Amino acid sequence: MNYRKRISDEILEKKLEVFGAVLITGPMGCCKTTTAKQHAKSFIEFQDEDHREGYLSVAATMPSKLLEGDKPRLFDEWQDAPKIWGAVRKSVDDSQKKGQFILTGSTTGNAEVPHTGTMRISRMTMMPMSLFESGESNGSVSLKELFDHSDGFEGCHSDLDIDGIIHAICRGGWPSSLDVTNKSDSYMIAKDLFTQICEVDVSKVDGVLRNPQTVRHMLRSYSRNICQTTENRTIISDVRSNTDFSEKTYYDYQAALEKLFIISDVDAWCPAIRSKTAIRSTKKKNLIDPSLAAAALGISPDYFNTDFNTLGFLFESLAMRDLNIYSSPYGGRVSYYRDRYGLEADAVLHLEDGRYALCEVKLGQKDVDEGAKHLLKIEQLVEEYNKSAEAPMRLPDLKIVITGTEYGYRRDDGVLVIPLACLRD
Repeated sequence: MNYRKRISDEILEKKLEVFGAVLITGPMGCCKTTTAKQHAKSFIEFQDEDHREGYLSVAATMPSKLLEGDKPRLFDEWQDAPKIWGAVRKSVDDSQKKGQFILTGSTTGNAEVPHTGTMRISRMTMMPMSLFESGESNGSVSLKELFDHSDGFEGCHSDLDIDGIIHAICRGGWPSSLDVTNKSDSYMIAKDLFTQICEVDVSKVDGVLRNPQTVRHMLRSYSRNICQTTENRTIISDVRSNTDFSEKTYYDYQAALEKLFIISDVDAWCPAIRSKTAIRSTKKKNLIDPSLAAAALGISPDYFNTDFNTLGFLFESLAMRDLNIYSSPYGGRVSYYRDRYGLEADAVLHLEDGRYALCEVKLGQKDVDEGAKHLLKIEQLVEEYNKSAEAPMRLPDLKIVITGTEYGYRRDDGVLVIPLACLRD
């Protein structure tokens, strides 16, 4: 299998130039190990059954022995041998060299370590592939270039039609699914991952036995409410209709799924442009990849022939995934804005230098006007706030309606309309 270059490669390269070691986390199936091996010169895989017992024995008694080898040296699923953490930290301290070690793990883990590794072991999170990384976005519009030179945007054209978008949603950004020739077979990857999460991983993550069927019901309810500001009590009530489910159980299961990087809720953006009571602060429900929602709901591409409403929410989840990935080299984070007056921005993309973009996500052309009006109204609220504010807010650097349509262009009001399948980092 040919390696497809990831946006994470650039992040990892930079971190190895600055820190002695880098920890890569993220969901199972996003190819953390494969990416790490592109940068490692030697490696230890603790899940290699031919050598596992020997590795674990050495790691438990004299972990420094496992550090010997060409650098950077990779330790895959390091949490199986937690003493490696301390050994890596000490080696970095002693040598004062950069780019010595890479560690990978599929959970945030509960491995007990004596030191956090701060300033020695840097952390980064990998996600499934974006549309650009999978080759389905033509990458004609760079997110960085938009922020740096928004006046240079002259329009674009997407090669991905609605059937292609539906396929990308149901298949997901799992690298192993891209080499499956038959489209319908490629959906099995996300379905199998969903089953694995429910039946094995959610209990294995911290050694607490959890009911697989209850996990299924919870993720199904989450998926029905994806990219919506649904209250937790609504999810709890929904799951209770199928099985015994307390509030305590809900938060326990939610925490386990977050450790597995499956639940990826979106924080609210609460600027001072309205009263605190007017702005919604509930997190927006979301999963790390929309394919898991499709798997949880048990739906295939044909389902969307009669349900464009659900498709719209899953398309928004796809857009949130890709915005997070494209902005990651620039310290990006994604939130949303919504108030009780119905004004919203599906995504507010913040860069670490203070610049930000207001985005609406609209699958079809007919909703573009409404999305643009929302973005302009939020900008107007910021302008009005700044007239009397002691500390004025920055106006949005970009206003974008992200679509599933064919053409991108600049509107007369300054709002950019850009197909998701044209974007890149």
